[in-house]
Amino acid sequence: MQYKATTPDEYINAIPKERQPIMQNLRQIIKDNLPHGFEEVINYGMIGYVVPHSLYPDGYHCDPKLPLPFMNIASQKNFIAVYHSGIYANEDLMNWFKKEYPKYLKTKLDIGKSCIRFKKVDQIPMKLIGELATKLTPQQWIKMYENIIKKQ
Repeated sequence: MQYKATTPDEYINAIPKERQPIMQNLRQIIKDNLPHGFEEVINYGMIGYVVPHSLYPDGYHCDPKLPLPFMNIASQKNFIAVYHSGIYANEDLMNWFKKEYPKYLKTKLDIGKSCIRFKKVDQIPMKLIGELATKLTPQQWIKMYENIIKKQ
């Protein structure tokens, strides 16, 4: 579900009231843990964390006018989603996340290539998401992106 928002605060205010505190908490956990250099923006209709053009002038290969995406969070119709490009690009990081998840929740992990879905929005492992956010610097993400994703 896409909301017409131009800032992260507008996005939070546009989603259903009962989800606003959860999304605000998730947003803060990510901002508190992301390595220096990522920038918070609205991209693809959700809150995004990107490598800005000032650090990576090439931008996103699908549309170079856009900064290089890294993480996104979104309030979808039936779940809250955390998108993390690093778990898509790096099998070791994906395996780490899958191994850590049961330490936080007993529910089955609902994960795709880069999307982690939380249907029970009161059961988001905030500490684990915060730790995931620390795993790659912008420079590490750029290198991984150029070596794995951009070449596909």
